[in-house]
Amino acid sequence: MYVYLYDNFLKHKRYETILKAIETRLTDYGIAGKIVRLQQYSSADLLLQDEVRKGAKTVVIVGNDTTFGHILSYVASHTVTFAFIPIGTDNTIAEVLGIPVGIEACDILARRRRLRLDVGWVNNRYFVSQLHIPPSPIAIQYDERFNVSSTSGKMELVVCNLQPFFWTGKGRRYVAHPQDNKLEAFLRPVVPGGWFKKEDFEEPSIFPFEEMVVTSKKPFVVEADGKTTKEVKVTIRLAKSRIDMVVGKERKF
Repeated sequence: MYVYLYDNFLKHKRYETILKAIETRLTDYGIAGKIVRLQQYSSADLLLQDEVRKGAKTVVIVGNDTTFGHILSYVASHTVTFAFIPIGTDNTIAEVLGIPVGIEACDILARRRRLRLDVGWVNNRYFVSQLHIPPSPIAIQYDERFNVSSTSGKMELVVCNLQPFFWTGKGRRYVAHPQDNKLEAFLRPVVPGGWFKKEDFEEPSIFPFEEMVVTSKKPFVVEADGKTTKEVKVTIRLAKSRIDMVVGKERKF
């Protein structure tokens, strides 16, 4: 039994044509199912619990990067097969998974090529796409062996799981992307500004890891899959093979 979770933005008229085409293609493949239109991402967990009790085996997320990350961060603990039909813009995760945007994603779903995917875990909750800590006076230890701090006191941190991160500066282009069995960190120490000079950043570092502890004497902001909290310590680790996901042949891992 298939259940399709539609993001709320898909109710706009501009998506009517593509949704009808997708639903027709799914019917042709014999994999049409119940459509649930989400009003709030936080309701996905209770909705999915109910659908699993009714026999749901495959849960298809329909939307974009935001949809994918927000929903899976709530429902990654469920033992069902997940799939993704990306629609519209902002779909970098779909490319990583090897899933084309729009109606051709139905072909990937019908083939049911599946892999167990790793996700991130931070302070007792999952994150799927990225975690971001804006410039803050933080200290970092990763894989219980390496310690990182900034002489200026502030650093920015981005941790990538399925969503790549791009940054261009000082004539170079940096890409932090997901790796098999690793999370990937993008770290930029801050260079203090002067009286008439804004803060700048040192050359960034990019490194893979399995576990990281971030600490500070002052609360710092943590953003992950639409949730924002303030913390003085976070432990970030890899939850290996957490999600059973339908992927495409052209996936990036």
